Amino acid sequence: MPQLTNAKHERFAQELAKGASASEAYVLAGYSANDGNAIRLKGNEKVSSRVAEILGRAATRAEITIASATAHLLKLAEKAEALGDASGFQASRASMMDAAKLNGLVVDKSEQTHTVHEWLSTAN
Repeated sequence: MPQLTNAKHERFAQELAKGASASEAYVLAGYSANDGNAIRLKGNEKVSSRVAEILGRAATRAEITIASATAHLLKLAEKAEALGDASGFQASRASMMDAAKLNGLVVDKSEQTHTVHEWLSTAN
C-alpha cells in the first residue's frame, strides 16, 4: 500500500507506527485534540493497514540488517581461519564472537549481587 493520499492521515499512521498513542498521533498530525476522533481514525481500515505496512517494513529491515551482518561476519571468520596461522585463527574467533553477540548468544557482563557482609564472610 502506498502512502495515504490524505497527508494528515499519513502522518497519523506514521506517528502510530512510532509508538504514539492515538490521541498523541492525532495532535502531531495537525488535528485539534479530540480523543473520540483519534480513536475513530485509528480504526479506519486504510490507516490501520498503513500502520501494519510501516511496522512490517521496519521489522524486515531490522531482520535483514542482522542477518546480513551475521553472514558477513561468518564469511570473515571462514576466510581468516583459512589462513591457517595464529593471527587468522584469532581473527576468526573474534568474528565468530561478534556474530554471536549480534544474535544475543553472548552476554558481555554478568551482574554481581553479593552484599558486603557476604563478601567479608567468604574472605576469611
